[in-house]
Parts: sequence; C-alpha cells; structure tokens
Amino acid sequence: MKTILITGCSSGFGLETAKFFLERGWKVIATMRTPREDILPASENLRVLALDVSKQESIRQAVEAAGPIDVLVNNAGIGVLNALEGLSMDMIREVFETNTFGSMAMIQAVLPQFRERRSGVIVNVTSSVTLKSLPLLSVYTASKAAINAFTESLALELEPFNIRARVVLPGRSPETRFANNAQGRMMAIPEAYADLAQRVFAGWAQSNDPVTHSQDVAEAIWQVVTDPASPIRVPAGADAVEWAKTR
Repeated sequence: MKTILITGCSSGFGLETAKFFLERGWKVIATMRTPREDILPASENLRVLALDVSKQESIRQAVEAAGPIDVLVNNAGIGVLNALEGLSMDMIREVFETNTFGSMAMIQAVLPQFRERRSGVIVNVTSSVTLKSLPLLSVYTASKAAINAFTESLALELEPFNIRARVVLPGRSPETRFANNAQGRMMAIPEAYADLAQRVFAGWAQSNDPVTHSQDVAEAIWQVVTDPASPIRVPAGADAVEWAKTR
C-alpha cells in the first residue's frame, strides 16, 4: 500500500485530494496548519499532521513524523489580490514564503528518502493564472509561475534517480477559499487602480465561463501520480484546459 503526503488539506483541492486517494486504498497523510480530523472520513489509512510550510522546523517535524512516503503533493498556498503598488514587500515575501519557498523546502526535505529508494513522485499544484495573465494578480502569479519553471528543471535533475516531478494547474474554482484567503491579507487598492479593480471585479461577478471543481484537481493529481507517461504540466478543470490550448 502506497503513502501520499498532501499539504494544505483543510479545504478545497487538498481536502478533496485526500478523500480521493483514501477512497482508492492509499495511505494518506493530510497536513494543515491547524489539524482537524473531523473534516475527513474516519479511516485507519489516514493520519492528520500539523504543518506550516513557511517554517523549516514545522517541515522537519512533519516529515519525520510521516515516515516513508511515496508521493508528495505540494498544495498549500495563499492568495493575494492587489496592484503591485498596493502591496508591501513584507506581504510579497509572505506569499513567496508559502507558495514558492514552501514547496521547495518540502521537496528538499523528502528528496533524500526518494533518492535512496530511487522512486517517488512530486506534484506541485500551481495555478492556471500562469497560463492567462490577469490584472491584480501579478505577485500571486509570479509565486506560482516560479514553481512551474522550477518543476520543469527539477524533473530533469531527478530523472536519473527515477523520481518524477509534475505540475497540476487548476483553474478558477468557487470551491476554494482563495477569495477569503486573499481578502484576509488584502491592503487597500491604490486610488489610481480603483477603476481597473472595479472593472475586474465586475467581470468576475458576471462571468459565465467554465470553472474548476475540486474533483477535477483530485483527478488530475491522480493522473500524474499513477501514470508515468503524464506530461510535466497538466491543467485541471474546464477553464484551465481551454487556457492551456492558447499557450
């Protein structure tokens, strides 16, 4: 029986992915900043661990407690929505600490065991905004696009050790906490960008475009984990699939 460790399982894509793999007989280590077992089905194959990917000691403790794993899914992330001028450098660094450096640190922590066994799969969940540029998301997009490029190079680096690295790119989803997540760290949008922001928010509210569901992301992660021939980048969700066709 194989074991998968998933970060950011308190809601959305991470929570759905944990359920998805549990249903298929995997051992699942679901991690989150504040552990909650009540949101996941009771199972002898489930462990819930505390993990803050922006803190090195938290990573060390979680990886040590998890023991040997076969798959790492870097799903934990935070959102931010503002013009660049409306963000402090401290806020920008906070976004990169979780979305970019957190994923890198998790991979660095599990690589020794993968390399020793000459097997393992790494899945980095980024975003389809890296496929279609959108205003007010420049910092968030940069933090995710960095992981796209990082993963493509890492995949080549790890290929001699039979370790696979892949990216899953979800589209816009009403089932995640991105909006609330971003709003919680949102500074006032500068007055110079007020008209732009109003148009952007109105467009999103009126949009009838396809969206991504958490199940789409769980299925995409399952695909890249179980299919060695899967491409390095896999879009997840109807909107993400359409956007990927234009790149």
